[in-house]
Amino acid sequence: MLQRIGTAALLAIALTACGSGASPAGATPTGGGKAAPPAQSTPSVPQTAPPQSPPQSPPQARQGAVERALARMSVEEKVGQLFMPVLYGTAADTVSGENQARYGAQTPAKVIAKYHLGGVILFPHNIKGVGQVVGLTNGLQRASKDVPLLIGTDQENGLVARMSALMTDFPGAAEIGATKNPDRARAVARATGEELRALGVNLDFAPVADVNVNPKNPVIGRRAYGNDPARVAKMVAAAVKGFDEAKVAATAKHFPGHGDTDVDSHTGLPVIKHTKAQWEKIDAPPFRAAIEAGVDAVMSAHLVFPKLDPSGDPATLSKPILTGLLRQKLGFKGVISTDALNMEGVRKKYNDGEIAVRAVLAGADLLLMPNDLPKAYQAVVAAVRSGRISKERLDQSVTRLLTLKQAKGYLPEAPAADAKRAAGVLRSAAHRKLAAQATR
Repeated sequence: MLQRIGTAALLAIALTACGSGASPAGATPTGGGKAAPPAQSTPSVPQTAPPQSPPQSPPQARQGAVERALARMSVEEKVGQLFMPVLYGTAADTVSGENQARYGAQTPAKVIAKYHLGGVILFPHNIKGVGQVVGLTNGLQRASKDVPLLIGTDQENGLVARMSALMTDFPGAAEIGATKNPDRARAVARATGEELRALGVNLDFAPVADVNVNPKNPVIGRRAYGNDPARVAKMVAAAVKGFDEAKVAATAKHFPGHGDTDVDSHTGLPVIKHTKAQWEKIDAPPFRAAIEAGVDAVMSAHLVFPKLDPSGDPATLSKPILTGLLRQKLGFKGVISTDALNMEGVRKKYNDGEIAVRAVLAGADLLLMPNDLPKAYQAVVAAVRSGRISKERLDQSVTRLLTLKQAKGYLPEAPAADAKRAAGVLRSAAHRKLAAQATR
């Protein structure tokens, strides 16, 4: 049942993790703006100091922390770990009618407690200033008393940059791809991750791993590193390594490939007509490269790929694609995230509760931005209680999410972000210099 909400909230909810519709002022999802300059040979771009790393425990101790956290959780708490909604407010205790209408709780902190959330995604409406965001992320972590949160955002740079009000204006993927220099992609990803980490954000829904082979593509365009699979693969792998150096989780998106479509999955359901051989040649290389580089998460696409799964279900709800192809064929062992579940591309055939259940059954671990969180949460709990989703299957997803949190230094306890340090990292002289040189 849809609650009544304001116009501003409707616009905010439409700004999904796929990225379309939330570009910097004046930009469009198809990549309007200045064309990327031709590649030139220049000295290497400057490297910045790595962020403060959490102390490293022996592998046995790290595994023990995950197992202990899992053992303490009820079914309801485990299900809550799967969800990452958008919340309203600039502080954890901000009272918002939007939160009340959508989630039945007034503040972000109360929503986290009510649903035992595993994560939160930040959007421009959560962003006012450096000190404010640090206070917000620290407050959100305090509200999650038992298990720290994944706090994510879409900071691809270029057309999609949710934190652009605070962060260095780095060039987007198309401009970096035009340099043909993966070192640029790595350096920019590392600097982006450093700035996010300083704000208390530990997961970025980037890099885009799509190969933009369709000039009519309304949703990817210049968000991709280019139209050559080999070059895109090198850039994506480099970016994954850069994020890892910054201790921020990277997400390769949108699997199995959103590059050859003329339909926007925010508003419709695209169909990719590639054969399996074409998929192997065009779409797969960047995802293979990301996995080989150790990418933390892979995001699914809300599109139909008949040659990979003839069922007509979008990839987000497809077990042959998420489990058969991504897990088994490509060997990915990390977190599988859905694209935003409020997008029309995934809502054509099923209701909001069934969508969440089918995503888990398909192989997804992180359920991003459900259109109706209460309905989706209760549906997954009911599916576990009935045995439709086995407890073993639920534990697999929760274990992957906990393992990711631990790997980034957020388990068993989240490190507090520091406003003074963040002010020195964001838009630092080194990062501004890197931004100016990254496309040369």
